[in-house]
Amino acid sequence: MADVNRGNRPLSPHLTIYRPQMTSISSIFVRITGNALLVSTLLLIWWLLAASSSAAAFAVADYVITSWFGDIVMMLSLWAIWYHTLGGVRHLIWDTGRGLELKTAERMGWMMIIGSLVLTALTVFSF
Repeated sequence: MADVNRGNRPLSPHLTIYRPQMTSISSIFVRITGNALLVSTLLLIWWLLAASSSAAAFAVADYVITSWFGDIVMMLSLWAIWYHTLGGVRHLIWDTGRGLELKTAERMGWMMIIGSLVLTALTVFSF
């Protein structure tokens, strides 16, 4: 017979019970940056379509992308590209069976954060 007395059984663990770990936080941010890159790609596609359609449409799109808002979006998109790329490299390393120890995995998460910030700064200031 099925156990219908669900009131006495423990509840499944939830986010409020667990302490956030670097591996879970970095994995969540890889997913967030992937989705954010989709949005910024749509912005760039809009800019290209506007450039091919008319001067007035391009003027509007170019104004948005070169405004302070566009600068922030493009800077965050650049950081997201680097962060997402380093997350992919981390997963390639994990796919070989390396770096799966807790200390190493946590260190790789910090390397993703610091590395993405450094690579973003190098990219911005080198051009």
